[in-house]
Amino acid sequence: MSLMNATQRNAFFTRLHQIYPEPKCELHWTNHYSLLVAIILSAQSTDKSVNKVTEKLFQTADTPEKILALGADKVRSFIKSINYFNNKTKSIVRLAEVLSEKYNGQVPCDFDTLITLPGVGRKTANVFLNIAFHAPSIGVDTHVFRLCHRLKICTGKTPPEIEAKLNKLVPESLKSDVALALVLHGRYICTARKVFCEKCALYTVCQADEKKSLSDCAQRPISRKATK
Repeated sequence: MSLMNATQRNAFFTRLHQIYPEPKCELHWTNHYSLLVAIILSAQSTDKSVNKVTEKLFQTADTPEKILALGADKVRSFIKSINYFNNKTKSIVRLAEVLSEKYNGQVPCDFDTLITLPGVGRKTANVFLNIAFHAPSIGVDTHVFRLCHRLKICTGKTPPEIEAKLNKLVPESLKSDVALALVLHGRYICTARKVFCEKCALYTVCQADEKKSLSDCAQRPISRKATK
């Protein structure tokens, strides 16, 4: 695989920032605790499906104390429509216990402490810090991992490998936005099942093997789903 060279990467990241100058997380949250819970719930689940369950959950319980008062069975009843709801229920309840016992109900704001919490790994901690504080933390989810390989930004066998490489390759001034920008691009344009080159503003800086000619794209109907 021939990866982007330094000039191509700089052009790509510059253009990505121009397209997504202020990318926003699509999870709904009310405070730092509910944000962390929403990120935990989003593992192997879509933001849309998570937002459906958290809309009602957070109206009832959006703090560790309220989650503990609600209890595991009721928490499970709120989130049972999303993937791995049993394990996620255990993580959420245990997280609430730890935060209440050790951190006065507050979510720690440093990476090393976050990754010691129940249900929180590197990706979750990075995403949380990035969204909550606009920190230059790069959370590597399935979209980021896939696009790094497809677009030939960098390669790696695991998300931590991709995270480490992106931290070296992405200009410091763009690190706070790059992960969310890649997530949005992977979610709506360069999707896992189909690439919408006719809608892609990164077309001129793209190195993907799947890249289609715009003349071919123009002859095909555009999916409404790609523009939502």
